[in-house]
Amino acid sequence: MPDGSTYKPAAKASTWRNSVRMRLLVIAILPMLVVMPLFIGVVVLNWSNRFDNLLIAKVNGELTIAHQYLARLRERASEQVKAMGASASFAATLAGGSEREMADFLDAERRRYGFDFLYYIDDRGRMITAPPFRKATEPRKWPVVQSALNGQIATEIDIFEAPDFNAISEELAQRAAIKLVPTKAAAPTERTDETRGMVVHTAAPVANGSGALVAGVLLNRNLDFIDTINDLVYPEESLTEGSRGTATLFLEDVRVSTNVRLFENVRALGTRVSVAVRDAVLGRGETWLDRAFVVNDWYISAYEPIVDSFGNRVGMLYVGFLDTPFRAAKMRTLWMIGAGFVLVLLFSVPVFLRWARSIFHPLERMVATIAKVEDGDLGARTGLQTRDDEIGRVAEHLDTLLEQVQERDRRLRDWAEELEHRVAERTRELSEANRRLEATTQQLVVSEKLAAIGEITAGIAHEINNPIAVIQGNLDVIRDDLGDQAAPLETEFSLIYEQVHSINILVNKLLQFARPEEYAGTIEHHVPNEVVNDSIPLVHHLLHKVAIELRLDLEASRSVAMNRTELQQVLINLIVNAIHAMPDGGQLVIATRDADRDGAAGVEIEVTDTGIGMAPDTLKNVFDPFFTTKREEGTGLGLSISQKLVSRSGGQIAVTSKLGAGTTFTVWLPVAELEG
Repeated sequence: MPDGSTYKPAAKASTWRNSVRMRLLVIAILPMLVVMPLFIGVVVLNWSNRFDNLLIAKVNGELTIAHQYLARLRERASEQVKAMGASASFAATLAGGSEREMADFLDAERRRYGFDFLYYIDDRGRMITAPPFRKATEPRKWPVVQSALNGQIATEIDIFEAPDFNAISEELAQRAAIKLVPTKAAAPTERTDETRGMVVHTAAPVANGSGALVAGVLLNRNLDFIDTINDLVYPEESLTEGSRGTATLFLEDVRVSTNVRLFENVRALGTRVSVAVRDAVLGRGETWLDRAFVVNDWYISAYEPIVDSFGNRVGMLYVGFLDTPFRAAKMRTLWMIGAGFVLVLLFSVPVFLRWARSIFHPLERMVATIAKVEDGDLGARTGLQTRDDEIGRVAEHLDTLLEQVQERDRRLRDWAEELEHRVAERTRELSEANRRLEATTQQLVVSEKLAAIGEITAGIAHEINNPIAVIQGNLDVIRDDLGDQAAPLETEFSLIYEQVHSINILVNKLLQFARPEEYAGTIEHHVPNEVVNDSIPLVHHLLHKVAIELRLDLEASRSVAMNRTELQQVLINLIVNAIHAMPDGGQLVIATRDADRDGAAGVEIEVTDTGIGMAPDTLKNVFDPFFTTKREEGTGLGLSISQKLVSRSGGQIAVTSKLGAGTTFTVWLPVAELEG
């Protein structure tokens, strides 16, 4: 492109082509690569949760079946013992038979109903047992026996200790004893054997109300009991292929009746439950519905506590099924979903690219045309034939824009020449303005120097007046003392008087130069509020320059006798100083109020800022001439002049400040005396 063009070289056409292809590809497959995975992920996660919840719901229902069976077993035992105690044969045997006949009757009934022990106890504690069983020890300690002796039938799950079994039958004690098997994740224990037994303990009052029948079914190693539960809960084809259902009865955390296999044909009697399940079910009385490690594999498990007749949690009822086949089926489903998504992606991407090919070619032509224009060929055009689609209209618009660009380039060159001419002219004007500004600056410097000279001159004039007065007074004394003898020196005395008078005139002129306000102007009577309101517009631009909030609190009603212009000068000086103290913005408060000092009526004017404040060392020098904290921006005369103007009007000016918290200047002026 010729010099002066506003175009800048960009990336190569091939880079643009790759970018366009990539963007179109992303646009085409964005729903497939982003939206669909997110959607599928949400669906799969929801499905996975529902799948797990269904498994938990299934095992919960299976636990309900097992619970109902155990409850039915207890009910049936109650019904059988109750029927036995109410039968005519039992009443006849009890009434007319011997103890031997009663023992034979009890043994026959025990075998008939499948009890592991059965005995009769009367109100006085006399017991009759079926042979070859011995008499139970302390039968009245059991709540079910007490309940039956009190006339109420009761059936509970009770835990019999080894002495309880030995008192009844050594065979029962041997059946109850189970050797403990070390189990992974179980609670540590030093025991090697479980000698206690879990018994379905039933007691019912007899018909004549004198005594009770007590029966029990030992659940330790009761494989018929546990296999019946398993068959009820997990009938054929109720589980997926490869899974198996299990049921277990625990005495505390030890498996005393189970169809869980430790090996191929060895049941896992004596193995123990994990610590987590034990704490939840036996410790806290909760029902466990979750995955659990059972002996040697993971199962979807359900555990519920078993409570004995004393109200203690003494065991658990468990049902569950192998988790692995369900996990495998779940993973197969997830793999199928993932593979299906990949196949759809592999099929759809080439189709999208083929559809996009009709877009790539004209876009590449447009990109190539733009590259030529960037290289300086403003006459380059796409040359695409008219197409009745969006791309065709874009190409047509591009050619039109290129025509406009070429025309505007020509105009820009013309405007550039005119602009250069105007810039040169403006530069000359700025140079002249700078020259005038420099002259003005020099004048300001001179003015500041003159102000300093005036301050010094006033001091010098004051110092000269004192010795001149002494000289003139002593001359008068000498002349009086000499009397007539002074006549020969009259010429010298006259010359000295003339020189002293000349010095007085010079001093008065110096004072007029240093303090012109003392020799000109009139005192005006006015309310300070008006001067404040008139001063605000003069500093309005400074307030908004640094975002300063202005608050006026004008309550004064008295008039003061001070030249209005001088008072305004003082106020503007204080306001400008306050603005300079708040470079980052803040709040400026100007307040007036009627105030008396030392018995004199007057008006106070306060100018308060929230700026950077002043240190004590700065505060004590703030009214000194030429003292400034603004470096090159100030002369240090503003506050000094303000103090003099206020003092000349009979007023006072004071300042209070705290570093970092702001500054307050207070001006007090006496009220104007009304002329008679």
